Amino acid sequence: MPELPEVETMRRGIGPVVGCRIVALHTPRNSLKPIRLAPRLGAFRARLLGQVVTEIGRLGKRVLVHTAGGETMVFEPRMTGLVLLADPPDGAHVRLELQLSGGDVSRLLYWDRRGLGSVVLLRTDELLQHFPPDRVGPDALTISARDLQTRLGTSRRAIKVALMDQRALAGVGNLYASEILHFAKVSPAQMCHRLDTADWRRVHRSLRQVLRAAIRYEGSTLNDGTYRNALNQQGSYQAHHLVYARAGAECLTCGSGRIVRMVQAQRSTFYCPVCQPR
Repeated sequence: MPELPEVETMRRGIGPVVGCRIVALHTPRNSLKPIRLAPRLGAFRARLLGQVVTEIGRLGKRVLVHTAGGETMVFEPRMTGLVLLADPPDGAHVRLELQLSGGDVSRLLYWDRRGLGSVVLLRTDELLQHFPPDRVGPDALTISARDLQTRLGTSRRAIKVALMDQRALAGVGNLYASEILHFAKVSPAQMCHRLDTADWRRVHRSLRQVLRAAIRYEGSTLNDGTYRNALNQQGSYQAHHLVYARAGAECLTCGSGRIVRMVQAQRSTFYCPVCQPR
């Protein structure tokens, strides 16, 4: 589930590891299917031990941990992954633990209930080769309205589906796509090529408004309770959702419509047919 607001919250939350030295690294023993860890643990450990963390970054839905030796750990949480400083939700699903010294925190954890995420170690100068522009689009927080229209405006896909294409726009997933289009008063079923410049400007304005608000509230923790910030605390933006997972409820925006659920690209979409007529 983690989308840009949740991953950005993780990035900010693990900021205290900057300046720390990695003194140990291990994968706790368990009977779970292992996550993707590349290279294998021995090489992973050999390349990182003794390294000092210099910067924490983000690439779309990935957290990047850079070291002084030119190595970058790429954490990709996928559905249920968390990057943590505090005790995890449970000990059974800790997939990777780094012991740290020389700073205010003593460890960095990667926890993943379903095990669909990955941790990949790359040379920092190799990042662009592994994540070229045709694989990871411009970041949703920094893209301009003009670039958004240029990249998606000729597509014959429904706009909600197009917004989730990470090759065109990095960071937006299923939850926030529904919220963004509701704020923009655009039907999620509307084809991209039928939107005019004014529509795209509204979508862009809503994109930034929704994502920034969600970051301010440290993301959305849904009913399964999986998502947590770096200190194992819930986000609170779920209290501000206007359409997501509210099928059948009265629209909080117009007060007259009822939120409808439909399926697009095998994902649930939520919208108000009064606020967002096609």
